[in-house]
Amino acid sequence: MRLRGEMIMDRLLIIDGSNLLFQMFFGMPARIVNKQGKPIQGTLGFVGALLKIIRKTEPTYIAAVFDGEHENSRSALDADYKANRVDYSAVPEEENPFSQLPDVYEALNYLGIKHTETVTCEADDLIAGYARTYEKETEIIISSFDSDFFQLITDNVSVLRYRGDKTVICTSDYIEEKYGIFPSQYADFKSLTGDTADNIKGADRIGPKTAAYLLNEFGTLDNILAYAEKIEKPFIKDSVIRNAERLKTNYRLIKLGSKAPLPFVLHELKYSYNGITTNEVLKEIKLR
Repeated sequence: MRLRGEMIMDRLLIIDGSNLLFQMFFGMPARIVNKQGKPIQGTLGFVGALLKIIRKTEPTYIAAVFDGEHENSRSALDADYKANRVDYSAVPEEENPFSQLPDVYEALNYLGIKHTETVTCEADDLIAGYARTYEKETEIIISSFDSDFFQLITDNVSVLRYRGDKTVICTSDYIEEKYGIFPSQYADFKSLTGDTADNIKGADRIGPKTAAYLLNEFGTLDNILAYAEKIEKPFIKDSVIRNAERLKTNYRLIKLGSKAPLPFVLHELKYSYNGITTNEVLKEIKLR
């Protein structure tokens, strides 16, 4: 990815809004309130991080995507999918990131950044839709800590994991070095190993190194299942065969769709940073 000071093509920055809000809400000091006693730590952190990401990436376009409150179609495939997540409808307001969502939306409105909540799919799928629709027209950076986005990485799509000065830009080289696979194999890889964050159980006795070995040997999960009898190590062969249906379901849970209707076309996402600060934004939306 080309950063500040370098000649750049058009660049679309997609913010995984729910992910960034949770990161900031729980990563900031537990109780930051304004003069009126209103908790603002999630909004403060979100706006501050967003502006730093903008300054780092210098986007031409920006969209922020949030998960809406609706039935999750993946839960029909597996009732355990994300069953480990907290039900925030039963959480006190001061411990609930969603309680600060209206202020985050107001901040985005003031900044002129288009945002949306999903109504029929997960935010991940909508973000995948943007990546696959526009990756040939513009460079794309997805800002999120959700590793599922690694499957979308190409020469023109990267994933930014915001950590302040320790922010990491994940490219194809990053995935190959860290996992020993190509980004296009990441959904297959996660299907084999499972994903504790989403409560997805992988095949027993298959960890990251074994999953990478199998994918280097057979290419795809489909090929691993089709040629399982050719797997040399008996205990790995046995695990793959016993967990075949589980692995197929995992892939359907992890593989991101890209056909969700896009709420905004690219030219509607045009953005130009004017140097505004976090404090200025909070003052304008009456939080400071």
